[in-house]
Amino acid sequence: MDTPIASRALATEAVHAGRDDLARQGLHAPPIDLSTTYPSYDSRGEAARIDAFADTGAIPDGPPVYGRLGNPTVARFETALARLEGTESAVAFASGMAALTAVLLVRGSLGLRHVVAVRPLYGCSDHLLTAGLLGSEVTWTDPAGIAEALRPDTGLVMVESPANPTLAELDLRAVAHACGSVPLLADNTFATPVLQRPAEQGARLVLHSATKYLGGHGDVMAGVVACDEEFAGRLRQVRFATGGVLHPLAGYLLLRGLATLPVRVRAASANAAELARRLAADPRVARVHYPRIGGAMIAFEVHGDPHQVISGVRLITPAVSLGSVDTLIQHPASISHRVVDAADRRGAGVNDRLLRLSVGLEDVEDLWTDLAGALERPFRGAGNCATSHSEPAAASAPVAPTALRPS
Repeated sequence: MDTPIASRALATEAVHAGRDDLARQGLHAPPIDLSTTYPSYDSRGEAARIDAFADTGAIPDGPPVYGRLGNPTVARFETALARLEGTESAVAFASGMAALTAVLLVRGSLGLRHVVAVRPLYGCSDHLLTAGLLGSEVTWTDPAGIAEALRPDTGLVMVESPANPTLAELDLRAVAHACGSVPLLADNTFATPVLQRPAEQGARLVLHSATKYLGGHGDVMAGVVACDEEFAGRLRQVRFATGGVLHPLAGYLLLRGLATLPVRVRAASANAAELARRLAADPRVARVHYPRIGGAMIAFEVHGDPHQVISGVRLITPAVSLGSVDTLIQHPASISHRVVDAADRRGAGVNDRLLRLSVGLEDVEDLWTDLAGALERPFRGAGNCATSHSEPAAASAPVAPTALRPS
């Protein structure tokens, strides 16, 4: 007898969601369906199914029609992610930016092109809103100003918590209340459903750059929106019309990645908490940002030249992106948030000495040895500069995750 889905733990869902039918088909591993088109001898029936999709965006009953309408392998990942996030549906795209674009197009098609947003967001999300590339207009505000910023043509409120790259956290339940009837989109890329489920706190839309933790191995690019079925239907229509589809192989890799998501996030988070503790006690570090909910991301500000720290790592990889099994470090002001106006960037706490660390699954002692050596580079040959700056070093942090200390 099958265990009722409602009673399954997250770790169990991560392994089994999207795979419930495999045993009945005599399969163990999910198959990869690479077909772009599918034969049908019932053209009248096909016409009716296409009409139904055009009306509501609902997944057509029966066999697949065409790869741009949907793919069985991708659908398995969508089913699994929706279960993990606690939503009715999920719709996958070729990238996180394609997913965000589809959300904005859905709301814009209703004449609701105004967006209220809270900084910081991922740099390209910020740019997409600010540049007005989709005809959208954005009002930037702090959480307390959301309700006042709403207008009759506001179609969306967008937040990210923990935020990229400062790891600032928001009270999502309070934000959702301030939104009233306007949909709240919460970017949950950093936290993943392992650490928080924004839909349970009132967010109608949950965005992921699935390239990061959901895939988890740095070898797949994807985006996904978890939401109710009504909104999912509109997203599928936009995906069909614009062609921002996810490749079936990427869908397969993402489904496989979800199976180990809880284990990976918890192990990497334990490493991150320990590194955050050591960084907070290091006199070469001015400030450490680590979220209260934990996680595998750390942001920290150095007294010396952050570019020398980047060039000094050997085990840690200096690269954009995050969420892989290996540890990555980057300088947001130079790369991920370079497209954001410098004044806006600094106003959101992304200063020029901030570094972002995506902690992986390596041994924590090896990671610290590499990081400590890189931190020493800005001070070699400069005497005791590490402790001579007027800005005080952060106080020693407890072993448990430290509360974020905003700039």
